[in-house]
Amino acid sequence: MIGSPDFVASPIPPRCLHGIGDDATLCIAEMHRAVEVLSLLALSSVAHAALPAPAAIDARISAVMSATGSKGLAVAVIDNGDVVYVRTYGVRNAKGDPLTPETVMYGASLTKTVMAFVTLQLVDDGRIALDTPIADDLDKPLPSYGPDPVFPRKYGPYADLAGDERWRTITPRMALTHSTGFANFAFLEPDRKLRIRFDPGTRFAYSGEGFVLLQFAIEHGTKAKGLGVDVGDLAQKNIFDPLGMTRTSLKWRPDFATNYADGWDENGRLEEHSRRPKVGAAGSMDTTITDFAKFTAALVRGWGLSPASHAEMIKPQVHITTKTMFPTFQTDLPASSQRNDLYAGLGVIVFDGPHGPGFHKGGHDDTTANTMVCIDAGKRGVVILSNDVRTEAGFPDVVDFILGDSGTPYGW
Repeated sequence: MIGSPDFVASPIPPRCLHGIGDDATLCIAEMHRAVEVLSLLALSSVAHAALPAPAAIDARISAVMSATGSKGLAVAVIDNGDVVYVRTYGVRNAKGDPLTPETVMYGASLTKTVMAFVTLQLVDDGRIALDTPIADDLDKPLPSYGPDPVFPRKYGPYADLAGDERWRTITPRMALTHSTGFANFAFLEPDRKLRIRFDPGTRFAYSGEGFVLLQFAIEHGTKAKGLGVDVGDLAQKNIFDPLGMTRTSLKWRPDFATNYADGWDENGRLEEHSRRPKVGAAGSMDTTITDFAKFTAALVRGWGLSPASHAEMIKPQVHITTKTMFPTFQTDLPASSQRNDLYAGLGVIVFDGPHGPGFHKGGHDDTTANTMVCIDAGKRGVVILSNDVRTEAGFPDVVDFILGDSGTPYGW
C-alpha cells in the first residue's frame, strides 16, 4: 500500500467524551470497545504499511552482500498471501555463472516445515494423529527395527532405545515441536548412540532426529491406517506438484544438474552442492527461490490444510526457555530473562512481534543460510536463500528493512 492512511473518525461516542453521567455503564462498555477498535486500526496500519520499492530492496541487499562478503543470495517477498517480488543476486559457482530464480539451492532445515505440512495433511486425512504415540502406528516395537537395507543411515539407530520405555510416549506433536528428548542427531552424542535426555514433551531441544523418527513412522507405519508411504512421494504429490514447484524435491534429481548452486563457507571456501540420494525429513530438500516462495505464500494463506490444522501449525506449543538454539541441551534462562512470546509451533518457531503473531524457520549448514519469516497480519513474508553462509549475518537487516521491525528472534 502506498500513501497515507485514510482519516478514521473516533469510535468513542460523543456523549462519552464530555462526562458519562447517567450512561456510565453503557459508555464504559463502548469505550472498552473503542480501545479494541483503535488497537486493531493501529495494528492494521503497521501491517499494511507500504513495502519498500524494488530498487530500494535491491540497494539494501547489495549493501548487505558487500558487508558480509556474500557470493549469492535469492529473495522473495509475499504480500496478502501472494508472491509479489522475486530476485536473485550474485553467482552460483566458481565459474561465475549467475544465480537465477530457477537455480536449485539447498533448502536445509526448511525441509522441516515441509515435513510438518505433510504430517498435518495426513492428520486431515485421518491417517495419523498428533497426540497418538508413534508406537501405536508401528507393527512392532521401535527398538526391534534394524537399519534400512538400501540406506543404512537413513533413520536413527533405534536399537539404542532398548531398555528406555519412554520411546513409547513420543508423539508426532513432540517430534514436530522438538520435544522428543533426542539430540539434534544421534551421531552428535559422545558415543554416537541415540538416547532420550529428558521426558518427552516436557521441554524444547532442537532435534532433527525427532523429524527422522516421524518420517520412519510414516514410511513404516501400519498400512491398514494408510501409512507405509514415502514422505518424498507425499510431498511431491500433495504439495510440490499442485503448487507448480517444478524444481523442488526431497532428494536430488538428475534434471537439477543444469542449474544448481555450489556454496561458500565462512572462510570463503567453495563446496560443491551435495546430491542427496535419499529423503531426509530433517533436511534433504532442494528447491529454488521461485518454488519456495510459492510454498511460503500458500502456507501464509492456509492453502492445503484444514483451518484447524493450519491454526495448529502456527500456534504457540512448547515454550522456548534457552538463550540460543544451539547447543541443543542448555540450562534454562532465569524466567525474567526468557522471551515470553517464543515458542515452538509445528515445524516452525512462533513469536509475537510489533506486527502481531508471526512464525519463522531457518536452514543452515557450513555453506548454506536460509530464512523464512511470515507475519499473520497482512499475510506477509520474506524468504531468503543463500549459497554463502556469511550472508546469515545480514538476515535481520534485510528482513526488517522489508517487513519493518518484525520481532523475528534472530538473537536466539
